[in-house]
Amino acid sequence: MPLYRPNVAFILRNTAGDILVCERSDWPGCWQFPQGGVKKNETLWEALHREVEEELGLQPGDYRILSSRGPYRYLFTDERKKGGYDGQEQQYFLGELTNPSVVIRLDVAKEFQAVRWMSPAAYDLGWIAPMKRTVYADVFRDFFGIETKDRGG
Repeated sequence: MPLYRPNVAFILRNTAGDILVCERSDWPGCWQFPQGGVKKNETLWEALHREVEEELGLQPGDYRILSSRGPYRYLFTDERKKGGYDGQEQQYFLGELTNPSVVIRLDVAKEFQAVRWMSPAAYDLGWIAPMKRTVYADVFRDFFGIETKDRGG
C-alpha cells in the first residue's frame, strides 16, 4: 500500500472572485497553488499558515479560511519516492484575501517566480504536472463546481 506524505494546499481568492496561481521557479509554465508538507507534530492549520507565510509572505491576518476539503491524493511519477513517501495526501484550504493592499512576496522561499490572479474557469490543467491533474480537476469541481480541461497549456 502506498505511503502518502501529509500536505496542505492553499487556494487564495480575492474580493473579485479570482484565484491566485503561482508559476514554479524550477518549472517555467507550471502554474499551481501554494502547497507544502506537514512537519512532525504540526497541525494542518499550523502547516497551512507556515506554508502561506513561507511561499507568499502573507500573515494569517491577511486572509481568512472559508472552507477546507480533502484528502486528495496523488502518487509521484515513475514509482519514485520523495522522503520515503510514494505520494502526497493533501488537505486543500480555500481562503479569501482580507488585506487587499498586501503584497505577495516571492522572495521568501523562492519556490515561485511569478503569480497571477484569474477566474477559476480560466485555469488550464495543462499548466500542472500530469501526476497532479486528477487532483486539480477534483479540486476545481469540489470548490467551484466547474470542470477544468487540459486546453494544451
